[in-house]
This record gives sequence, C-alpha cells and structure tokens, in this order.
Amino acid sequence: MTTRLAYQYVALRCVPRPDREEFLNVGVIVYCQAADYLDVAWHVDRERLAALDPRLDLDQVCSALTFAQHVCGGDERAGEAAQLPLGQRFGFLKAPRSTVVQPGPVHGGLTTDPARQLEHLLATYVG
Repeated sequence: MTTRLAYQYVALRCVPRPDREEFLNVGVIVYCQAADYLDVAWHVDRERLAALDPRLDLDQVCSALTFAQHVCGGDERAGEAAQLPLGQRFGFLKAPRSTVVQPGPVHGGLTTDPARQLEHLLATYVG
C-alpha cells in the first residue's frame, strides 16, 4: 500500500483592481511536511490579465511569483525568508502582503506524490 501524505496548498491570485474584486489564479504553492517538500508552480496568462486591467504591470506580477519561487527553493535572493524552515516559509508565503498577488485560503489533502499534486493543482486552478 502506498503511503498517503498530508499536504497544504494555496492558490496565488492576481488581483489587478482590488476595488472590482476580480482575480485570476496565477499559481499554486504546495507544502508537505512529511515529504520535506515546498514548491510553487505558476503561469501568467498575459492576455487574460490584460483583459481585467490593461494598465497592469505584468512584469511586477511575474517578479512577485519569482520571489515566491526563490523563497520555496531557499534561494538567497529572497532574503531571510528563504533561510527559514520549510513550514515557516510556507507560513510566510500564505500570509497576504501584496495588493496585486494574493494567496487564497489554505486547503489540505492527501497525496502520494507532492510534486505531481502540484502539477495537478496548477492545471486545475490556473489552467
């Protein structure tokens, strides 16, 4: 029998105009303590985001997502957050801090393969 591992995830949302309460999912972060796993996958659909707000700085959105990648990977370019233990890094990433890229609520589940689960969640929530 394959061991099923508990994991948590958040969808990352781009909210170009908070006053209109519209958003587009652009990424997913998965954390699995039992597998010592934390990673993010993202995709920015520039056309769809431009339809929500043509003035949106898409490079800023990509920079915010790249920062999340650096935190997950322990990359020194992310500063002190990248040096924290994985659980604390996930806590850092799931906390709201930007008006343009925002984490959604935390969800959980069971998986046998956190990396494959991340791919599945990206396909499901981001497309």
